Amino acid sequence: MGQKNARTEYADIIDLPHHQSKTRKHMSMHDRAAQFSPFAALSGYDELVTEEARTTEEMIALEDWDKDEIGRTLAQIDERIRNGEQPEVTITYFVPDEKKAGGAYVTAKEQIKRIDAANQKIVLVKCTEIGHVNLTIDFNRLAGIQELE
Repeated sequence: MGQKNARTEYADIIDLPHHQSKTRKHMSMHDRAAQFSPFAALSGYDELVTEEARTTEEMIALEDWDKDEIGRTLAQIDERIRNGEQPEVTITYFVPDEKKAGGAYVTAKEQIKRIDAANQKIVLVKCTEIGHVNLTIDFNRLAGIQELE
């Protein structure tokens, strides 16, 4: 059996004009092309590659004199809190990453609500879009703290 000639086979319709609906809007070339775009068989792959490429920092162990300086500053701030103040500070602390080893150092300007020496924690009053929330930071994550006047 031989190969059929498409022009002969479809001679009755091949030269007819392209049909345009009178009731439906013509689809743009962009939308039409999107129908034939490749299927994303590896959904989530781009996010995985981006996450793997994201870098984190290691937490730095402070020298003893840095720890002493932070301890003195915390004692001064605690005294102000006992006098009824909520001092504002610039504080730098380490935030562990939720997905991989390491984390990032964050520097913020916040008010200190309370210093819990027994549990080695600082409670900050953090301002957000939805209001004020308490943020607790462990002493061992502190990298620096400075009182603002």
